[in-house]
Amino acid sequence: MSHEPARASAIADLMRAGRETSRLSMVFRYAIADRLGLTVSDLECLDFLADVGPTTAGRIAERTNLTTGAVTSMLRRLQQAGFVTADRDPADRRRVIVTLCPDRADELERPYERFARRAAQLIDGYSLAELTLLARHFGHLQSMYLAELDDLRGGDPARSP
Repeated sequence: MSHEPARASAIADLMRAGRETSRLSMVFRYAIADRLGLTVSDLECLDFLADVGPTTAGRIAERTNLTTGAVTSMLRRLQQAGFVTADRDPADRRRVIVTLCPDRADELERPYERFARRAAQLIDGYSLAELTLLARHFGHLQSMYLAELDDLRGGDPARSP
């Protein structure tokens, strides 16, 4: 007896679940940004800073897929709102180092608190092997997204998928 129909069905279910999770994540991000009086790009920038710590404006542009001009405007807004500081890099005065203001970090985390509690409960139900599989899966997805973004930004268009 072949398992191919069952595997094809499981793959279709996985892909459908991934797309729906992506859509719901996007809707959730818009709702959080709206609650905080920010744009989704602002929120993505602040979340990125919370994850990586101080970084350059250029790296923010790369990771948010915004132009350097759009990042400059966004950083100006976020500075005026007191969410970030942007200072010249002492080692290279052409670069700007952007830092999340720690006193505003709690304000950014608050809308996620209930979700974080629910996520922790969900994760508690997974075995170590399942957690390892999920972490590996998301790591591979991140690599794929980064490669696709590189191609969309002007990488080799002749490169086959």
